[in-house]
Amino acid sequence: MRAPAAVLVFIGVLATSTSAQSGTVARTGVFFESYSFGTGLAFDRLSEMTIPLAITQRFGSRLVVDLGTAYASASVRESGGNTIEHSGLIDTDIRATVGVMPGRLLLTLVGTLPTGAAEVPDTTIPLFGATATDLLAFTTPGFGSGGGLSTGFASAFKVGQNWAVGTGASYRYGASYTPVAGGGEMSPGGEGRARVGVEGPFGGGKYFRGAFIYTTSGANDLGGGARSLTGNRALVYGAMSMPLGRNSLSLYAWNMRRFSPASDSGDIVTPRGNVLAVGARFERPMSPKVTLVPLLEFRHELTGPTDKMVLLGYLFRTGTDLRYRLSTQATAVVQAQVAFGKLNDEGTSVSLFGPRLGMLIEWSR
Repeated sequence: MRAPAAVLVFIGVLATSTSAQSGTVARTGVFFESYSFGTGLAFDRLSEMTIPLAITQRFGSRLVVDLGTAYASASVRESGGNTIEHSGLIDTDIRATVGVMPGRLLLTLVGTLPTGAAEVPDTTIPLFGATATDLLAFTTPGFGSGGGLSTGFASAFKVGQNWAVGTGASYRYGASYTPVAGGGEMSPGGEGRARVGVEGPFGGGKYFRGAFIYTTSGANDLGGGARSLTGNRALVYGAMSMPLGRNSLSLYAWNMRRFSPASDSGDIVTPRGNVLAVGARFERPMSPKVTLVPLLEFRHELTGPTDKMVLLGYLFRTGTDLRYRLSTQATAVVQAQVAFGKLNDEGTSVSLFGPRLGMLIEWSR
């Protein structure tokens, strides 16, 4: 679950109405991230490159259609020297957002096309598991599924003069597919999500945004009476921005808790866990076209099937974004970050270190 992105998409409806002007926005770029690990793990390097593509098209004042996909290439080098690799498109999302009451009630319908790797060899399972870790926060945490369909709504209303409260809910249906070549078919359980958020200004130009999201997932049917279960998740998010002269400072934090599901003997259960992230971004305009955005984030993850969870790992990430306005219609963002920390595996603690480099270009008309 890429928590900040999910929360910000939701909160955006609280104070922003659908524009009455038709227009197109296109985004693409390239991102590379890699981690090196100390001795003691089954692998010593994990890398991924992602080339995303997203297009947003507005039709009048009530309809927005988004298309998003990416090409991803990932590899993990095992400590014995063997390398596991995977490359290809990920699934494609097509989203339609209808402003039933622009700025107050939005309905969404998302179709996920199975353009990614729905069926993979069992030899690539270690790679897919490693890139999905919330602690490392890869740009592409998953590569494919059988596709699916999601529908939901988001609403917002004013509280007082300047504050707004929003609510929303969605449900996702996933199509059956065979995740491992030569294995059995899996029928994903449905996923429901409920949201509530609040935002508004207070004191000296400060602005606050916060949200609570609760997600519940049904059992995945593996055939023959076997099931895999993921516990319900609760996420709390908060962010505050404030002016500092010509500059601005944003502070944020989020915590995602995954609970233990009720299970029967023989069920495959995802261990419960807790992911905490705290960060800051400082925006400093260098010229009318250039903005420098240094950032710092701390991330911490606990996991475990017992009553007391254990530390999976922690990391610090720092670096900067450089935003450059190429023209009235195009903006480029160059990203350079580095992360370092610790990762634990069955009592073994190893260091981790790695860069994240990227460039994103956005064009609109």
